This record gives sequence, C-alpha cells and structure tokens, in this order.
Amino acid sequence: MKKCLKIIIFFPLCLFSQENLLDEIDTDSVTNNFTEATFKALKIVNFESTKLVAKKDFTLVVAHRFGSIEGGFDTFFGLDDAVTRLNFIYGITDGLNIGISRSSYQKTYQGSIKYRLIRQKENGSPFTLVGFNAILINTALSEDNLPKLEFVNRLGYTFQFLLSRKVNSNLSLELAPTFYHDNYVMVNDQDNSRVAIGFGGRYKLGKRWSINMDYGLNLNRAKDSPFRNPLSIGVDLETGGHVFQMHFTNAQPMNTNYFLGQATGDWSTGDIYFGFNLSRTF
Repeated sequence: MKKCLKIIIFFPLCLFSQENLLDEIDTDSVTNNFTEATFKALKIVNFESTKLVAKKDFTLVVAHRFGSIEGGFDTFFGLDDAVTRLNFIYGITDGLNIGISRSSYQKTYQGSIKYRLIRQKENGSPFTLVGFNAILINTALSEDNLPKLEFVNRLGYTFQFLLSRKVNSNLSLELAPTFYHDNYVMVNDQDNSRVAIGFGGRYKLGKRWSINMDYGLNLNRAKDSPFRNPLSIGVDLETGGHVFQMHFTNAQPMNTNYFLGQATGDWSTGDIYFGFNLSRTF
C-alpha cells in the first residue's frame, strides 16, 4: 500500500493560579446540554483524547520521555536518553484543530488534523466521536544504510477514531480503533499497514487530580516482532486551566505510529519510561 490517502490538509506551567481559574477547572458537568470535561488533556497518556483546543486558541505541548529507568544510576534512571516532542496546535473552530510537531525520536515531523463528529449530550448522543488523522516524516533514515531510500519511504500515516463516554462525574472511558501505515518497517515480515485498538480511561481522585491509563492492542503484528503493545499509566494535575501530566509507559516514542508499532519496554522487568507533558495556551 504505497499510495495512501494523505488527510492533513503549542511552556511555562503555573502550579498556582488565581482562584477564578481554579473554579473554572472544577466546572465539568454539563453546559448547554453538552457533556463537558470528559478528558481535561489533549491526550489520555499516549492516545489522543476527545478533547480539542478551543476556537482561535494556540496551544504548545512540550512532551518529554526519559530513557528506561531499568538503566539505574548508569543512565541516571533514563535522564541521559531522553526524547522530546514539541507539538503546536491551533483551533480553527471549537470542533476542528490542526497541529504540527517535531520529535527527537527518529527526528520525526508530523502534521495532523483533529475534528469532532458527534458530541455527548444530555438526552442526546450517549458518546463523543472525534477523528484524528496524521502524516509523519521520518528524517532519521539514512541513505548510507538504505541505498535505495526514497522520500516516500520516510512517510507514515495515521487514521483514527476516538469514541468516548463520560460515565459519571469521576469516570471517563475511550475506545480508539486505529489504522496506521509506515512505508518503511524495520521487521521483515511486518505488514506496512497495521490495525490496532486503543483502550483508555480517566478516573478523578479529587477536584484537580486524576489517574489515567491507556493500552494499545495490535491486531496484525508480525509473529516474530520484538516490539510490544503499549501500556501506560499516569496522573493528571489540573493547575489553573492547564493540565500537567506525569506517567510511566513501556513506549518511549510519542507519535501514534511509533508508540503503537515500536514499543520496546517490558513492564514485567521494570523496563519502563517516565515522562511528562506540559501545555501552554496562548
């Protein structure tokens, strides 16, 4: 599948804020009959959530993932092997976002579009449905190692639906069927096109704290693949209209194609990564 449809067409964080802003983040029930605050951050942990950036808002997300803590003091528990991603997102409307990002993992650039199709509503739709599509460019691939490398080999695509429901004031759940394609794969017997299902959720522990979890189940991974399904657990702290996310995961990369397709960590041996996301809206 060499020709896929290309559907593509932001650090400071205040830990203490004014009381009126703190009041805003506690308002998460129903507005105009639409369910609000199913998720407070743009991602659950690795997977996109059904939250979007508001119209005309510009958001910068700085995501940082340290190396494996299994390395101990030799790598200062992963500090020496960190990966960083900068993601710039703009709200064209309340229901349509565009984004562009750069990750140090595989020196990857990505353009994305996120759009809401259905919104959970009291006495209406029981769920929210959001689409997420992306195209990425892996600029780390080298012609020295791959003499026949062409630009098209650097490309990857993501097609995803995010189906969420706020079950009650504390619990929100999400299902994320995903199709992703990489024109170059590292495993010989691996299909370029892969299908996965993401499962995620958020449970509020207090007014400003929640525990989040997500998991990606690959349905057609190569039998001898060295990679694993990504499992991630984190905590969200709401701070004056922003969310500070801290998490542990067995996937160091943060782009959808890579955390789904190239997770190398193993929870059973302690081969996991600590990370955090910081966001700022302008």
